[in-house]
This record gives sequence, C-alpha cells and structure tokens, in this order.
Amino acid sequence: MSSAKHYTEVLIGGKVYTLSGFEGEEYLQKVSSYLNHKITECANSEGYRKQSADTRNVLLALNIADDYFKAKKQGDSLESDIELKDKEMYDLKHELISAQIKLENAEKELAKIKEDNNDLQMQIVKLETEMKNRRR
Repeated sequence: MSSAKHYTEVLIGGKVYTLSGFEGEEYLQKVSSYLNHKITECANSEGYRKQSADTRNVLLALNIADDYFKAKKQGDSLESDIELKDKEMYDLKHELISAQIKLENAEKELAKIKEDNNDLQMQIVKLETEMKNRRR
C-alpha cells in the first residue's frame, strides 16, 4: 500500500462513481465488484425488490455486514488454528531436541561400553595367555 491517494472510476449498480483511497486501482475495482455482486444477489430476491429504497439499502448493508462477520469469524478461527499448530510444532521441536540428546547420550554410553568390552576382551586374552604359559 502506497502513501499516495489513488482515484479511479467504478461502476456500482449501473452508476459511475469516482473512488479514492490509498489502495491501488485493482483493489478499489475489486471492492466495487463485490458490492455489485451483493446488489445483484439481493435484487434476485422478489421480496427485496418489493421493498422501499431505504429498506433495500438496509438489507444490502445487513448482507454485507453478515459476510464481514462470517469472514471475521473464519479468520479468527484460522488464527486460533495457526496458534495451536505453532504450539504443537514448538512441543514437537522440544521433543525432537530431547530425543536427540537422549540418542547422543546413548551413543556415548554405547561407545564406553564397547571400549570397556574391548578392554575386558584384551584382559581375557592376556589372562588366557598367562594361563597357557603357566601350564607349560
């Protein structure tokens, strides 16, 4: 979003309006397109068409507000899901680090046991050799 104000002509409900805003022309066109869609959606209802202009405007505003609150609820829900997934990911990373530390400790212990085993094997060979030499 730039700091310069943009002006663009849009068609809403069959009338041309000049909109201005800090958003780009594409965004302003998108907003007017959404509004046209809502107008058409409401106008397709026979009950809506029978209402006075003021009532139609209120109904249109209510439909737009309904879309807004539904989208906001969905956005809040997605944000909560993201926070939950972030917490799960943090917990999993913590578990992974703990498992890696345990693995490293187990590998060190295994290396020590192997070294001790080698020492014991060498002692066995030495003792067997001594026993053979004494028998002779």
